[in-house]
Amino acid sequence: MSNYTVIFQPVNRQIQVKPGTTLLEAAHQAGIHINASCGGAGVCGKCRVKVESGKTTGGKSEKLSAADYDNGIRLACATQVEGDVSLRLLDESGLLEGGLALDVPRRHRALLHYFDIEELRRQGIFVPPVEKLFLELPRPAATDNMADAGRIVLGLKNQYDERRLIISLAVMRKIRRILREQDFKVTVTLARPVHEQGKTHLVNIQPGNWIDRNFGLAIDIGTTTIWGQLMDLRSGRILARAGDYNGQISYGEDVINRIIQAEKPRGLELMQELVAATINKVIDAMLTEAAINRDEIDSVTLAGNTTMTHLFLGLEPNNIRRAPYVPVSTFFPPIRATDLGLQLSQHAIALLYPSISSYVGGDIVAGVMGSGMYRTDKLTLFVDIGTNAEIVIGSREWLVCAACSAGPAFEGGGISHGMRAASGAISDCSLHPKSFEPMLTTIDHKPPIGICGSGLLIIVAALFERGLLDQRGKFVRERETPRIREGKSGYEFVLVRRDEAGIDQDIVLNEVDIQNFIRAKAAIFAGVKTLIEEVGLEVSDIEQIILAGAFGSFIDLDSAMTVGLLPEVDPAKILYVGNGSLMGAGMSELSNHIRRDVVAVVQRMTSFELSEVNNFKDQYVASLFLPHTDRSIFPEVSKRLNKSREISA
Repeated sequence: MSNYTVIFQPVNRQIQVKPGTTLLEAAHQAGIHINASCGGAGVCGKCRVKVESGKTTGGKSEKLSAADYDNGIRLACATQVEGDVSLRLLDESGLLEGGLALDVPRRHRALLHYFDIEELRRQGIFVPPVEKLFLELPRPAATDNMADAGRIVLGLKNQYDERRLIISLAVMRKIRRILREQDFKVTVTLARPVHEQGKTHLVNIQPGNWIDRNFGLAIDIGTTTIWGQLMDLRSGRILARAGDYNGQISYGEDVINRIIQAEKPRGLELMQELVAATINKVIDAMLTEAAINRDEIDSVTLAGNTTMTHLFLGLEPNNIRRAPYVPVSTFFPPIRATDLGLQLSQHAIALLYPSISSYVGGDIVAGVMGSGMYRTDKLTLFVDIGTNAEIVIGSREWLVCAACSAGPAFEGGGISHGMRAASGAISDCSLHPKSFEPMLTTIDHKPPIGICGSGLLIIVAALFERGLLDQRGKFVRERETPRIREGKSGYEFVLVRRDEAGIDQDIVLNEVDIQNFIRAKAAIFAGVKTLIEEVGLEVSDIEQIILAGAFGSFIDLDSAMTVGLLPEVDPAKILYVGNGSLMGAGMSELSNHIRRDVVAVVQRMTSFELSEVNNFKDQYVASLFLPHTDRSIFPEVSKRLNKSREISA
C-alpha cells in the first residue's frame, strides 16, 4: 500500500503518510500546530484547514457551513488522506508568517522490532515444547499381544525415533478406550524436556488425527494489567490477543502492597485466586475470538515479575520485600495448568519463566529472550517501562540487571484523569507557542475522557518546553493563559473544557499529577544511570536501546529526553519491542531451544539491588527535576528549550 504526500502551505512542509491518516495526524507528524482541543472528535471545530488539491474523504461537520465546505474548508481531525494532498493552513492567528506554525517537534518514535517466526524457521529452532504426533498402530493379535502402552512407545520409536518417554497415569487410564475408538489411529501430545538429557512426557491421547489442532497460550502477568495471546503451534500464527486489569489491583497498585496483603490470614490464597481469575477472563476472551475450545489448549507459557509469579504459584513472597531480599525460588518446574486454577484441560501444561532475583523477574528475562539482546554483539540497554521498571545492560558476552519501582503513572495510575491506552485517551499533544492553546489527539479520535501514559509524557514535555512548568514541575504563575488556574489539588492546566470532553467535567493536569510523573521518570533514569556507572560505562558507550512495555509503543523520544526519562542519545539507536514479556513467552511457546537458552541466560545475568547502592539514592534525588539537576548531560534538550522559550516569550 503506497504512502501519499501531504503538503502544508504557506510553510511548504511536506510529509509522507499512510492512506486513511487524518490531516490532524499528518500535522502532528510534520511538526505543524493546528488548534484542536477536542482530541480529534470533531466537537470543537477549531482545526479548520483548506484543501486546495488532492483526494480526501470526510471533513463534513455541523461546525462548518455549506459555503465553507464548498470552498474546500475541512476539519483536519475528520478528513482522511486518500491521495496526494495540498492544503493551506488558515492564518487565523496571524502567526504563520513568522514560521510559528512549524514550532512543534517532529515525532521521533522508536523503530519497531517485530517478532519474526521466519527467523525461528531459518535457524531450525521452530520446535514447540508441546507437539502433537499422529500414530497408526497395528491391532493386537494372537501373535502380537503387546500391552497398549508398549504399543504406543514402540510406535513412537519406529515412526518418529522417540526413545525416552514417560506416560502419565492420567493418560494410562484412557489408553485402552482411545486406541480402539478409531481402529488404533491416534494423536499423542508430547511435552518436550528443557534439557536434552531429559525425558519426553506423553500428556494426552486422542482418537484420530488432530495434529492440525495444536494451540498454546502466552501470558504476561503484569502488576497492573495481564495480557495474553493465543497461538497456533503448527504455523506460529497469533490467533487472538486480549488483556485486562490484574484483579489484585484493588489491594494495591504496587508489589509491596500485594506482598503485605499476602501476609495477612488467607491473603496469599486470595491473591492467587484473583490473578488466576483474571488470567481465565483473558483466556476466555481469546478463545471466544478465535472460536477454539479450551480443551484444545495444550500448553501455556507465563512470565511475570518475581512477586507476581510467587503470588500466582501461591508461594509466600514475604522475604522479597525484606533484606536480603530472598525469593522462595527463581526456577519453576512444569506444572499442570488446572493445579494453578486455570480453566483448561487436565493435560495442559503451564511453563513459567524463571526469575533472576526478588526484583528482576521472569518478565524481564522473557524480554531479553524476545528482543534477542542476549545474542547480539552490540552493547545494549534494555528498559521495560511499567509499574516496575526493569533494566538490563550487556550483550552476548555479559548481562547485568536491576529493577526499580516506577509506580503506575505510565499506565494511567496516580493521575487525576489518568487511564489506560484505550478509546478516548489523550495520546498526543502540542501547545501553540503564543496562546498555549492545545492541539490534542485521542485514541480512535473519540471525545477525550482521560490521559494515557504516552500522552502524559508528551503533555508534561510540552508544558515544560513552553515555559509553563519550571524545573521542579510547578506551574509558572506569571504565564498569561486562562488555562492555568488554581484547582482542588493546587494549580492545574486545563487540557479539555467540559463542553468538548467525553466526560462531564474539565480534563486537567495538576501539580500533584506532575509530581507523581516526575517521581516515576526519576526512578527509571536513576536506575539506568546507576547501572551504567556501576559497570564502569558511560551513556555514550551504549550502542542500542531497546524499549519494552505498553507505555513504549507510542513513546515520543524527544519528549522522553526533554523530561529526563531516557538518556540523551540519537533516536535512531532506539528500538521498541512492545510487550517484551509477552513476546518472550510467545517465542518460548514456539521454540523449545529458546527455553533451553533461558537457563544459560539466567545463569550469566548479574543482578544489582539498587536499594543497596548508595549512588542510586543520589541519582534519584538529582533526577527529581526536569530534565535533571545537571543540564549538561542533556545538551540538545537545553538547546531546544532555549529556542522554544524564546519563541513563546
